[in-house]
Amino acid sequence: MPFTHTLPFASMNSSAGVDPLTNGLKTNLSLNPSSNGNASNAKPSAKQPFFIGVAGGTASGKTTVCNMIISQLRDQRVVLVNQDSFYHSLDAEKLKRVHEYNFDHPEAFDTELLLSCMEHLKRGQAVSIPNYDFKTHQAIEPTRKVNPPDIIILEGILVLHDPRVRDLMNMKIFVDTVPPVQILMYAFHGEFNVTQLKEAEISRMCLTKLYARFVKPSFEEFILPSKKYADIIIPRGGDNDVAIDLIVQHIHTKLGQHELCKIYPNIVVIHSTFQIRGMHTLIRDAKTTKHDFVFYADRLIRLVVEHGLGQLPFKEKQIITPTGTVYSGVIFYKHLCGVSVIRSGESMENALRACCKGIKIGKILIHGKGNDGRELIYEKLPKDIASRHVLFLDPVLASGYSAIKAISLLLSKGVPETNIIFLNLIAAPHGIHAICKKFPKLKLVTSEIDESLNDDLRVIPGMGEFGDRYFGTDNEGEGTISSSRTPK
Repeated sequence: MPFTHTLPFASMNSSAGVDPLTNGLKTNLSLNPSSNGNASNAKPSAKQPFFIGVAGGTASGKTTVCNMIISQLRDQRVVLVNQDSFYHSLDAEKLKRVHEYNFDHPEAFDTELLLSCMEHLKRGQAVSIPNYDFKTHQAIEPTRKVNPPDIIILEGILVLHDPRVRDLMNMKIFVDTVPPVQILMYAFHGEFNVTQLKEAEISRMCLTKLYARFVKPSFEEFILPSKKYADIIIPRGGDNDVAIDLIVQHIHTKLGQHELCKIYPNIVVIHSTFQIRGMHTLIRDAKTTKHDFVFYADRLIRLVVEHGLGQLPFKEKQIITPTGTVYSGVIFYKHLCGVSVIRSGESMENALRACCKGIKIGKILIHGKGNDGRELIYEKLPKDIASRHVLFLDPVLASGYSAIKAISLLLSKGVPETNIIFLNLIAAPHGIHAICKKFPKLKLVTSEIDESLNDDLRVIPGMGEFGDRYFGTDNEGEGTISSSRTPK
């Protein structure tokens, strides 16, 4: 059974006794009216969205919690899907007695459609979410088209009830509000289906009785038992700022962790933002001009170099500022050098020089022999390289064969494996496995991990032949891939 966190420090209540449920009243909490439908035939994306389920009783503050989480995830694409969108449309007979219909029962929802939509989103495919109209109690047009996001938040009273839906979730949250507060919110904040109340001629004064007769039994029979499946329990709902902050920190951590980072602790992937993703979009685009390719590649290279320098050892130092105040800081590690792989690695030298004034940079030239053979053609390295930390520069890690040859040379020169930091823009899983298995003590810093290699050992989706595009030597035209080059 998974460990359950209660945030902060709230005890788990045992499941309440189950009263027989006759009928109930559904609150109209849907933030995003959505649409009915199936997934498109879009090609699935390699990276699966992070899926969060947020459950809890009526008026417990689920929507507030979701909005607070979304507001703090500014650099991510977040889609909020409400379980209310998946109500079954009511037939004529049920509409005549709509005030007696149990909207809090699991059978009130089209769980099969909900499951299908969530599975397709999880696979990186666009879907259409139903648009449920609470006035007519029918799914209506237009439907809501939802593209694959970075984060899916599914919110509703029973989202943790069905095990098949739970199994899709990376994080399960239960918003826990004590019943007296819930009753007051229900009664005085109008969290109910207004149309139903008018049809049933129920006054606001009767809401507490309605809650006790219909909503409370449903909560105890179906909603409260699902609390035991939650990874995180939030007391006080949207008023619990500490819990929201901890959840957002955890989401950021998980989003920043590629699956390979969990296998190899020596991999550092720069946290992705819209700026970084935008730069990757431009340098990967086959239509991008050489000028723009160089400009945005240089920006990304500078970020990678700065992150690489952050992996170096440091010493603490106190200084006196011009205001006469003591500042506790650190000093840079100075005994280092760069080593670039000719020729694409040379594109990273300017960024390294801009960050480290007067740094020595060595060079290595490796020639391919077939698909997996590599031959050292030329090397010129600092004489004292064995005593330095080495920033190894190569913008694309594909198969890893060239990198292994170059790193093996550094080790033969006496450089400790722990003193090598491998900097690149993109890396393929194949190359990461090859490098990290052979050299588990070096650090590998990259800005993105790509999907795979193709049959020609080229990175997919990749960015083409980096050296040709950067230095303008591609005879086949800007942005195309030169098939004559040897993959790395």
